[in-house]
Amino acid sequence: MALRPPPFDPELADVLIAAGEAGSFALTPEVLAEQRALLRATAPTLEQLGHDGFFTVEERSVPGPPNAPDISLLICRPVARAGRRPVLYHVHGGGMVVGTNRSGIDAFLAWARELDLVVVSVEYRLAPEHPHPAPVEDVYAGLTWIAEHAEDIGGDPERIVVAGHSAGGGLAAALSLLSRDREGPRPLGQMLFAPMLDDRNDTPSAHQMEGLGVWDRKANELGWTALLGDRRATPGVSPYAAPARAQDLSGLPPVYLDVGSAETFRDEVVTYASRLWQSGAAAELHVWPGGYHTFDGYAPEAALTRAATAARTDWLRRLLD
Repeated sequence: MALRPPPFDPELADVLIAAGEAGSFALTPEVLAEQRALLRATAPTLEQLGHDGFFTVEERSVPGPPNAPDISLLICRPVARAGRRPVLYHVHGGGMVVGTNRSGIDAFLAWARELDLVVVSVEYRLAPEHPHPAPVEDVYAGLTWIAEHAEDIGGDPERIVVAGHSAGGGLAAALSLLSRDREGPRPLGQMLFAPMLDDRNDTPSAHQMEGLGVWDRKANELGWTALLGDRRATPGVSPYAAPARAQDLSGLPPVYLDVGSAETFRDEVVTYASRLWQSGAAAELHVWPGGYHTFDGYAPEAALTRAATAARTDWLRRLLD
């Protein structure tokens, strides 16, 4: 029997219809080039990111992984007073194939204003030109630099929270696993928003939402194939590429996870949260009824987005307190 998809939240559905979005995504060199160029052309300027002087903003080139190019970190810090602040380490989304360190940063700057944080956003290499492990190694190099140079940017090396949407959420989860296993810097917490966790792409929600919403099963397959190539969906896939593959989820920092009920990633996120609890981890999970993938970006003023933002802010405030 075919699985019927759950309904979209009516307010969110209206936004999706108005945007003319569907789940299709053709991963071709031409489409990638166009999307990447569009994102760079529409990215906020450093002046805009400064929020009328609230933040000092700089792009800093720092050492990348061994035998790899340097990486670019976007650093936004409040200017109101001196002293060490918590650091929110942002990993952008984009299906592993598009995006920059300025993509989706607005919500993180809002938290920085409210909770007095430094925001650092990493520019990692993109697939398919740079398959796994390039993206996660770049993200790890950024975390290592922040931990070693936190005082230089007004940050506290003991209070680094890693966070990301979609592919960025998957990379943030992978980063926490990698840093644990390498005995590297330990983040204070993880914030995983609709994270991209499982390359097998075969959950009931992936099948339910095929052809629907913003990022469906077909698009997801293309993104994972770009990252992993012929390795995708084989037994040997690394948990640092697909965190759902991790056998051991113990010893990780506290985790906040959320996902929409009407999106591809729902079941893999719920399963990951359950496995975290079974491993003794501190984890908070929210499944937003009728939410599709990245609904908060499409409908920032919707009631469901306001509820999600409040829950995220509350968790982050409690973690930092």
